[in-house]
Amino acid sequence: MLKIILVILIGYFLGNISSSYYLGKILGKKDIREHGSGNAGTTNALRVFGAKIAVITLIFDILKGAIAILIGSYILGDTGAIIGGLCAVIGHDWPVLLGFKGGKGIATTIAVVIAIEPIVAIICIIIGVLLIIKTKYVSLGSVVGMSLLPIVSIVVLRPFDLRFFMFALALSVIAIYKHRGNISRLLKGKESKLGHKA
Repeated sequence: MLKIILVILIGYFLGNISSSYYLGKILGKKDIREHGSGNAGTTNALRVFGAKIAVITLIFDILKGAIAILIGSYILGDTGAIIGGLCAVIGHDWPVLLGFKGGKGIATTIAVVIAIEPIVAIICIIIGVLLIIKTKYVSLGSVVGMSLLPIVSIVVLRPFDLRFFMFALALSVIAIYKHRGNISRLLKGKESKLGHKA
C-alpha cells in the first residue's frame, strides 16, 4: 500500500511541473493561463509565446510523463507504470501547486501511452495528426486521437489486456472532459485553428 501511495504522489507531483507556466513566467513574463485559451499546454504556448517556448513545453510535458512511468515501473512494476502515468496526467491537468488550473494533458498522455503500449499510441497519434493537418484544428485531432485509445487497444492488443483498457479508457475520458469547451466551439464553428495568434 505504501508503494502505491508513493507512486501516486510521485506521478501526481511530476505532473504538477507545468513547463508552459514556468517558461511563460520566466521568459515571457506572463501567466499563460491568463492569455489565449487559458490552457497551460503546448498549443496555447504556441499561440501566446511562439514556437520556441511551445517546443520546450512539449518536450518537458513528454519527459515528465515518461519519468513518472519509469519511476512507477521501478517501484511497482507494470502496475506502477500505469498508476504513475495516469497520476502524471491528472497532476498536469489539475495541479495543486497552480490552484488546480493546468493543461489538457495530451503531450503527457502520449508519453505515458507510448511508454506502455507504443503501437496503440502510434496508431492514435497518426490519426490525430492527419486530422490536424487536414482541418487545422489541434483540438479535433487531440479529441479524436484520445477517444480512440481504448478502441484501438481492443483491436490491437492480443490477448485482450483489461488493465491497459481501463487505463486507456480513463485517459480518454479525461481528455474528452478537458476538451469540453473546445468540443462546444467546434460544434459552433468558433474554434481557433492552428497558427492563430492569441
